[in-house]
Amino acid sequence: MKISQEVKVGLLAVVSLLMFYYGFRFLKGSDFFSSTNKYQVVYDNIDGLVPSNPVRINGLSVGRVKSIEILQNQDNKLLVTLELNKTIRVTQGSKAVLDDDGLLGGKLIRLNINSKAPELEDGGMLVAAKESGLSALIREKTLPVLNNVDSLTFQLNRVVAQFDQTGSMLKQTLQSANNGVKTLDLTIAENRAGLKATLASVSHLAASLVETEKQLKPILAKADTFADSLQGLQLKQTLLTVNKTVDNLQKILADVNSGRGSLGKLTSDEKLYQNVNATAASLEKLLTDLREHPKRYVQFSLFGKKEQPYTAPATSTTITTVIPADSTKK
Repeated sequence: MKISQEVKVGLLAVVSLLMFYYGFRFLKGSDFFSSTNKYQVVYDNIDGLVPSNPVRINGLSVGRVKSIEILQNQDNKLLVTLELNKTIRVTQGSKAVLDDDGLLGGKLIRLNINSKAPELEDGGMLVAAKESGLSALIREKTLPVLNNVDSLTFQLNRVVAQFDQTGSMLKQTLQSANNGVKTLDLTIAENRAGLKATLASVSHLAASLVETEKQLKPILAKADTFADSLQGLQLKQTLLTVNKTVDNLQKILADVNSGRGSLGKLTSDEKLYQNVNATAASLEKLLTDLREHPKRYVQFSLFGKKEQPYTAPATSTTITTVIPADSTKK
């Protein structure tokens, strides 16, 4: 049987297409000669993860990302299917950590397997985890720095704009200072002789003050010594007088407290105090009666006529102590 040229070309094209397809799948990580297990994990955000990205354990590639599906009924979460070599033992609770793959920004999934847990069946669910990659850290640390740089640049622009105005003002100030220095130099040149004489007079006056200070020092020292002696003497006499006065006062207070002397007896003897009060009251009544009835106590006549003795009225007040006066004749 003879095969036509067209059939040969068609068969060659089909074989070429099949080789191209499976070769491309092989280069993407598909192994057609070994069996695999499939596991699933759900992420909120995959940060650019695409199918055929590697799955690694301690840096060794053990599989790939087979497919990514969106779960719109679960707040648009992403279901990632991992295809691992059948020789890899995956346990329950193993973590699928989404991580960066180098500095170029690629993504990979790193497996953290708990060797003590029981084995996870084919098609089981892994625990999703995510690790901040280098690009995220750089972006997180760089943005505040860039904001500060922008703010610093703005402030520098404002300062430079102010320096323009300050420069003109500083230039005017320096010109004024230069003119003032020139004027001062001219003034000094014109009055050089007078300044020289004034400085000579000041030097002579300073020398005189030094000599005067030398002469005054002994006098001031003697005056200080005399004042200190006088002050010490007066203070000593004053202290002696105060001490004597305090001693006498303490003795008087001691006598009063112990009941000695008039004041002591007056303060300690209650009966004497009552007698003095009674005497004072009687004396007050006597003086009152004397003022109201003087004839009761004093009787006299200018012509020698003997006065009749005074008869107290029935309503008169009785006096505790009565001292009658003798009749006198003139």
